[in-house]
Amino acid sequence: RAAPLTARGPAACYGTSITSAKIQVNGVHLHYQQTGEGSHAVLLLPGMLGSGQTDFGPQLKSMNKQLFTVVAWDPRGYGKSIPPSRDFPPDFFERDAKDAVDLMQALKFKKFSLLGWSDGGITALIAAAKYPNLIHKLVVWGANASVTQEDVRIYNGIRDVSKWSEKVRKPLEELYGHKYFAETCAAWVDGISHFAENSDGNICQQLLPDIKCPTFIIHGEKDPLVPQAHAEYIHKHIKGSR
Repeated sequence: RAAPLTARGPAACYGTSITSAKIQVNGVHLHYQQTGEGSHAVLLLPGMLGSGQTDFGPQLKSMNKQLFTVVAWDPRGYGKSIPPSRDFPPDFFERDAKDAVDLMQALKFKKFSLLGWSDGGITALIAAAKYPNLIHKLVVWGANASVTQEDVRIYNGIRDVSKWSEKVRKPLEELYGHKYFAETCAAWVDGISHFAENSDGNICQQLLPDIKCPTFIIHGEKDPLVPQAHAEYIHKHIKGSR
């Protein structure tokens, strides 16, 4: 007779319950959540200041657990992957891409798909381009491959977190405390704005032609932070994307 699936038994790792754990990757302890037992592994990549739980609660709960094994991670300095504190060196997207791929390999997934939102979408684009043999499929939404002067103006509009809507602000304040949240948001604005100084405001434009996996690009018509031209650019430069 099969052992009953209890919170302490196999269901803690598989099945419909959600495991929460940390694993050492590239010198930091990265927090992740995992659920499902499907053969198709997917990594959910959160946006700026986000975590698996704040950005992907519905997906962790409701994605098909028979088809998919779902992993949501907290990038270093975000969510429960603190310490270290979050910083934004010029290569922070490349660093996140390497952390994300190395996390999945540490969890023994040979090939996996990436679902990236906002900054997580940028991270996913870089990972798909740089590690083509590991990435099965790619879905990004709210992503951009460059930063324009107009984007910098929009980013500076969210620098002061006290002006954010309570709905968006509250879960992040509960996660981080006001001070860390406010300081990290300001540091993010400075970090992302630096890309505008590059030729064409480049973040990862030159990598897009290297993405070979099936790619689906989604964009919200009313996205207040990322103008739709960014999604159109990504679509145009990833061959065969939809």
